[in-house]
Amino acid sequence: MNDSFKMIAKTFFGLEEVLKAELCDLGAQKVECGKRMVSFYGDKGFMYKANLCLRTALKILIPIYSFDASSYDELYDKLYKYDWTKHMGISNTFLFNSVVSGNIFRHSLYVSQKAKDAVVDQFVSNNNNRPNVDLKHPDFRFHIHIRNNKCTLLIDSSGESLHKRGYRLEADIAPINEVLAAGIIYLTGWDKSTDFLDPMCGSGTFLIEACMISSQIPANLNKGEFGFENWKNWDENLFNLIRESKLKKVIKPQINFVGYDISASALQKATKNINEAGLQNIIKIKNQDFFESKNTSDDLFIIINPPYGKRLTGQINDLYKSIGDTLKNNYLDSNAWIISSNFEGIKNIGLKSQTKIKLLNGKLESRLINFPIYKGSKKVR
Repeated sequence: MNDSFKMIAKTFFGLEEVLKAELCDLGAQKVECGKRMVSFYGDKGFMYKANLCLRTALKILIPIYSFDASSYDELYDKLYKYDWTKHMGISNTFLFNSVVSGNIFRHSLYVSQKAKDAVVDQFVSNNNNRPNVDLKHPDFRFHIHIRNNKCTLLIDSSGESLHKRGYRLEADIAPINEVLAAGIIYLTGWDKSTDFLDPMCGSGTFLIEACMISSQIPANLNKGEFGFENWKNWDENLFNLIRESKLKKVIKPQINFVGYDISASALQKATKNINEAGLQNIIKIKNQDFFESKNTSDDLFIIINPPYGKRLTGQINDLYKSIGDTLKNNYLDSNAWIISSNFEGIKNIGLKSQTKIKLLNGKLESRLINFPIYKGSKKVR
């Protein structure tokens, strides 16, 4: 690789501009947004820093080979001729993931299969031995992106998805993805100066992500292993230097982080996750019914990820109405944000929204909605 090379950071729909801002703040060069991705340039040290620090990236991929192919046989031939020994040896394991569009290549799994065959056949031809595929924990992850006849081979520097921060030991029902949670917090514009409340905190993801943002703790500090640690040019000293420089910037927030949940089992999971993240002295959680609670803060930011429960329409509508009533009556002078895919339920909140942002939570089209809760009229404020 040259001193500076192209990289692609994958993300969720709706978080592209947020990720671009993160990359610019880190010092990336030639940053450009695409669909669910942001391309940028940097050196090896910046690749380490991006993987360690980016909160809204799922993967950092490095394009290593581009070519044209008009058939599966031609795809195989081009990949067979590529020198795979630049990256791995017989003792390593590997995996391919493919994304295809256009009329030529329509089956991503078959593309991955042809790529695997090309790698194995080349090693067997030259060494009478071969590396093996590992579907769960491969040493090397390769990605193939094909649009019509344009093919790009990329190597995955992240390993497992960057949303797997390492702190989530326990998950509640339908937990929100860590990358999406961080992206939502950024999209709200929360300035880290107000107390933070998640009154339906589940396993604590929003609280942990917000606290890490406020504390300037690198997003993936607790991640077990990055893909680049298996690369031939892995520089452990450089990575440790970058890691230590980021840890020196960690601060203790001067605000409160509080979570409520009526489920004792959810709070047990949240406690384990908060402890694993090392934030037990900052984040406070309580077995509390939100609908019986009141605002005790002078300046409060609220984020709520309520149940979506489309099959329980009547009960869900009542739930969302209660959320609106509680905010209106008990949480004056607060700034509330709600993420939900239940559009019918949202209508029952009964508050005037200021901002609506379209997002995807998994495969569910969702809305992130802002409800400023003013005391008196907005004009008076």
